[in-house]
Amino acid sequence: MASGLFALLDDIATLMDDVAVMSKVAAKKTAGILGDDLAVNAEKASGFVSDREIPVLWAITKGSLLNKIIILPVAFLLSAFVPVAVTIILIIGGLYLAYEGAEKIYEYLTPNKHTKTIVLEEDISEKEVLRRENEKIKSAIVTDFILSVEIVIIALGTVVNEPILEQILVVTIIALIATVGVYGIVAVIVRMDEFGFKLIAMNDQKDSFSDKVGLLLVNALPKIIKAMGFIGTIALLLVSGGIFVHNLDFMHHLFPSIPSIITEFLVGLVVGFAVWAVIHFGKKLFTKSKPSTH
Repeated sequence: MASGLFALLDDIATLMDDVAVMSKVAAKKTAGILGDDLAVNAEKASGFVSDREIPVLWAITKGSLLNKIIILPVAFLLSAFVPVAVTIILIIGGLYLAYEGAEKIYEYLTPNKHTKTIVLEEDISEKEVLRRENEKIKSAIVTDFILSVEIVIIALGTVVNEPILEQILVVTIIALIATVGVYGIVAVIVRMDEFGFKLIAMNDQKDSFSDKVGLLLVNALPKIIKAMGFIGTIALLLVSGGIFVHNLDFMHHLFPSIPSIITEFLVGLVVGFAVWAVIHFGKKLFTKSKPSTH
């Protein structure tokens, strides 16, 4: 009986070793999406009154966990019974990510066309503040759902040929990292300025060490969010390009003499702008063909 117990423990240890190795591989594959998820949520969780940032972030985190609870069982069922669906969803998601990356580049290159007039309002009721807050939370949760689907499917794609138990363990670990890790970092980022202001107010001395650190944190926040947005855009194109290159045979052998990271970026960029052009001109045609209400 003792030998049977030791054999069981040995099997469990071997399983966990395999899971750890596969989780590292899956984490590398999903790193780009996690970076974009981090950049998007840092942007969406900022801009609130300081004492509402953490409650808002907690609401988004709970929504993200619910997203994972919905997505994971569906992904495992597809992997078990319709494994080809995983690849199809992966490619469809890759098209979306490539499009999103191309759209961000287009908006960056043509900023004047996308400038919004911001009207500052005073005396906004508490009810209106909560309504806008809830709208932003819902928007963040919807975005998280789309990114979560891609994170789960990409992670699942790395272990799709493994036993179902190992698939469940690896993908669940990645899903938890995607929620706890990302939103934990976002919480630190969005509170940087608040911590900076506290350092500045720590003493009455001017130009003290705490003042310098505080000002550094306050000034760094918008730059960090902007930098993360840039990195996230590059990551979107790399991840989407990687999806196409590794799942479509005719793309797998493109430009063999060029480093794979450049090939994946170029493929993501070209496919992204192709999808963007179809959607952009499709919207224009739809708007022109729409009957006038006058």
